[in-house]
Amino acid sequence: MNISHIEHIGIAVNNLEESIKYYEEVLGMKCYSIEEVIDQKVKTAFFLVGDTKIELLESTSPDGPIGKFIEKKGQGIHHIAFAVPNASEALKTAEERGVQLVDKVSRKGAEGLNIGFLHPKSTNGVLTELCSK
Repeated sequence: MNISHIEHIGIAVNNLEESIKYYEEVLGMKCYSIEEVIDQKVKTAFFLVGDTKIELLESTSPDGPIGKFIEKKGQGIHHIAFAVPNASEALKTAEERGVQLVDKVSRKGAEGLNIGFLHPKSTNGVLTELCSK
């Protein structure tokens, strides 16, 4: 699969503005991008920590994936994302290795990345995202 690094850690939040304040005012980090991904019903904010990003995720609809996650589990770590050369090929490889997929093929995500998710039932309970440029 050839994972090169952790691309980002996704954190589900109730309120993006309040959460950005915490990361900026308490932790001293700087939000460099806010973006809405309409088809995923989410608004995102990104922070860079070394070579890794933190992605805050606020649902724009209660029936979106983040809205459902927060309703069930509350705020907190939602997923870990790994950088791969080709997300679609990595998904195919994972499926061939017996991993249950959320996405059979990659789709567009925040920051223009191609993304696809592996189901937590196959990944020791951790929602895993594969990303490529």
